[in-house]
Amino acid sequence: MFTLDATSSTPPYEQIRAYVVEQVDSGQLEPGDRLPTVRAFAEELGVATNTVARAYRELEQGGVIETRGRSGSFVTGDRVQSEAKEAAAAYLARTKSLGLSSAEAVALVRHLHEHPIRS
Repeated sequence: MFTLDATSSTPPYEQIRAYVVEQVDSGQLEPGDRLPTVRAFAEELGVATNTVARAYRELEQGGVIETRGRSGSFVTGDRVQSEAKEAAAAYLARTKSLGLSSAEAVALVRHLHEHPIRS
């Protein structure tokens, strides 16, 4: 049973988000598992529905869950893919700021894959 830490400096929505991520990472929640409705989870935790809704939005943006309209919110199976896409986007943004084209950035990754830097 999850409870919010009222003494924590971490906002409640972030505590909820972190809890769900922890449950997914530990295997307690698996792809396809349905999360409680926003309203039910908010009532259970004694918080406003907007607090849980924000946590769910952030979980969805992070690829941890997906919302299927009235069917509810479910754990996805593509969290790693989502995080990899975010890392790739950050890499491309950084290499672009350094003046490299997308093709040059991809070629650099290929080169490093074939010839890793040994430290």
